[in-house]
Amino acid sequence: MTNTYFKSIFTLTIAAILTSCGSAGTAGGSGLILTPVENIDSTPLKIADLTTSEKNNWGHLDLVADTIPGMSVDKAYSEIIKNRKGTKTIVAVLDSGIDLKHEDLVNVLWTNTKERAGNGIDDDGNGYIDDIHGYNFLGESYNEQLEYVRMLRLNIGDAATLSKAKSQLDAKYNEALQGKEQYESIYQAVKNADNDVKKYLKKETYNKQDLAGIKATDEAMQRNVAILNQMLSINETIPGVLDDLNKGIKYYSEQLNYNLNKDFNGRSPVGDDPYNLADVNYGNGNPMNRVDDESHGTHVAGIIAAERNNGKGVNGVANNVAIMSIRAVPNGDEYDKDIARGIRYAVDNGARVINGSFGKSFSPKAEWVNDALKYAAKKNVLFVHAAGNDGADLDDPTNPNFPNDQITNGPEFADNVITVGALNPKYGSEMVASYSNYGKINVDIFAPGTDIYSTYPNNEYEYSPGTSMASPGVAGIAALVISQYPNLTAAQVKKIILQSGLPIKTKVVLGSNGGKSGSLNEVSTSGKIANAYNALVLASKVAAGQVKL
Repeated sequence: MTNTYFKSIFTLTIAAILTSCGSAGTAGGSGLILTPVENIDSTPLKIADLTTSEKNNWGHLDLVADTIPGMSVDKAYSEIIKNRKGTKTIVAVLDSGIDLKHEDLVNVLWTNTKERAGNGIDDDGNGYIDDIHGYNFLGESYNEQLEYVRMLRLNIGDAATLSKAKSQLDAKYNEALQGKEQYESIYQAVKNADNDVKKYLKKETYNKQDLAGIKATDEAMQRNVAILNQMLSINETIPGVLDDLNKGIKYYSEQLNYNLNKDFNGRSPVGDDPYNLADVNYGNGNPMNRVDDESHGTHVAGIIAAERNNGKGVNGVANNVAIMSIRAVPNGDEYDKDIARGIRYAVDNGARVINGSFGKSFSPKAEWVNDALKYAAKKNVLFVHAAGNDGADLDDPTNPNFPNDQITNGPEFADNVITVGALNPKYGSEMVASYSNYGKINVDIFAPGTDIYSTYPNNEYEYSPGTSMASPGVAGIAALVISQYPNLTAAQVKKIILQSGLPIKTKVVLGSNGGKSGSLNEVSTSGKIANAYNALVLASKVAAGQVKL
């Protein structure tokens, strides 16, 4: 779900605005890992702020060399990959659609060479017409309800499930209504203060020094100065603050108008029955994003495979990759049918890795997706999934996150799924992002997720936070490993990534309220952070038959 996995992070990052206005180890190295992990837990904390270069690339840096918990991607290229291209590997981005014309992505797109563009014929007989770079299961739809709102509208589920759905809708609707009103109030207060100070200073732009020079004695101007000083501690400019507040108003407005609106039907433009798996004649062959705000898939694709060393924007984790765009995640909750069919489309058309930066708490047709994951496992395709951004323990049965590779903490029904939590760029107790979900059973590994710089529509580049950004980092590592060692199975690649990560024993703070803490070993299956360099080292040994997993 694009809405939760991207926009909920926005709420966390500008929470300080609301507050301001309201107040006017030892790793036991096995010999398989070349990174000297024995002293990782004594790595010095990085005190200085990240430089612009580090901020733009921190997910690729090395913990030991840079004291930043990146994935050692740069080290992997300089010491292992060098000029080795490997085998072209197809990675499917099951998401909100991709800007297929982006300067950093246009040369790394998967192309269905058996299909002829625009002739309205299924030339290759794969069941999809004009699918040149992937497929669009959403048609021309964009906004959507959350799943539990749809279930209430359509009366899907038993009495207990519907009661839970109604309780959640009531709580979230009131929260969104209050949030919108609060943001509007703060926006107006900042706007009024800005206008009054501009008149007082007789100029359109000002800074903290200008505010410090205001010696007004009237209470209203003193309050204006206090508000603006607080805002400038959050954003460099007041126009930037106002823009952030406008985004907050838009976020809550979209929740009220679409995501949480029982009377809204976002599926009507598509024309199918989304709860009938046999109804397959829908969608189209254009998996391009429909609006500029539909940026999630473009950002994810860039993390995996933005063209490397082309002098533009960013470098993706993996080289020699072909990105397949599958548009199946709207601005709201995805449909189980679209995800199941999207996974099968990716598998049947040659993908070796699928990235799924989405998720939801209700899944009335979860068995359709589970069957698709089993199909992917049978066909040797890895599925990498974002853990979610609720700051919650997924091992608690009251915090379900779909899709998953097991049911209610039971045994895994597929061996090809990796679930990824998110890291901050600062090594130490606050290394795990406060928004990231966690769980010894349900989260496999952690990877860089906060403020990841990547591609945005219209040849733009932006920072975005979330487990949605951590998952494609791991998908990129998987693609890199498979490209170099294409005979490895999906199950082997999963084990390689989990076993080769950096083991961290430092206690980390968990959740948005900081009330819990634990070691990574206590809150994830592997107890590690993903590492591209180590994964390639271990993969080489497995491929050569020197190590059995």
